[in-house]
Amino acid sequence: MAKFELKIKARELRKGGKSLKEIAQSLGVSKSSVSLWCRDIILTEEQMSFLKPGSPKGGMKGRMMAAHGNRRKKKEAIAKAKEWAHVQVSNFNKRDLLTTGIALYWGEGGKAESTGTFNFSNSDPRMITLMYQWLHEFFGVTLEDLHLRVSINDMHEPRIGKVIDFWSELLQIERTRFKTSFIHTKQKKVYENYDIYYGVLSLRIKKGTVIRYKILALIEAVILENSKRNKSQFTPVGVAQLVVASDS
Repeated sequence: MAKFELKIKARELRKGGKSLKEIAQSLGVSKSSVSLWCRDIILTEEQMSFLKPGSPKGGMKGRMMAAHGNRRKKKEAIAKAKEWAHVQVSNFNKRDLLTTGIALYWGEGGKAESTGTFNFSNSDPRMITLMYQWLHEFFGVTLEDLHLRVSINDMHEPRIGKVIDFWSELLQIERTRFKTSFIHTKQKKVYENYDIYYGVLSLRIKKGTVIRYKILALIEAVILENSKRNKSQFTPVGVAQLVVASDS
């Protein structure tokens, strides 16, 4: 069993209420490794009682109640944040989409001169969908204008067919249009989403140099316009220099 599979299995067993010792013995790994992999998992009061039948009930109950209370507060805070966010972006219009796409490319797109053409990569299918919508609406780009490449760790090679199927269905485009790149890196992180991870998809426009120039110009325009609202912090000259430096 590969190391990342051991990590996933260890976390499953821990969530099921098994002790660190039991998990270590079952998987043939050290207890310290199991402790590291499962350190963020909080057991229920019933599970804790089973594992530590001789521990003081009052103290344990208090700790579990505190943990449950914190989780409840977190859920309430997230719900309020979502309500606030909905108000802020309600009536999302074409101009909002324009600025959103500019910001996404500024953060995730290829900006160095060596990039040449438009290149945008991300693992979030929602971001990929929004970026394609942006390209289509403002630059007339179609799926036929794109080179598509999936980059993913080589531990996912056995399920690459499923990965390609996912992106193909998302964009409604033939599987044959996708190229793949396998990346070999030593995995240290626990990936519980192994079966639902689909790698990073790169969108590259065929003959997209002019579009890239326009997008970089949009980024610069946004920065310069914002500087007019914050003259005490930035000057147009200084901001323009920053744009040039980031593109070199």
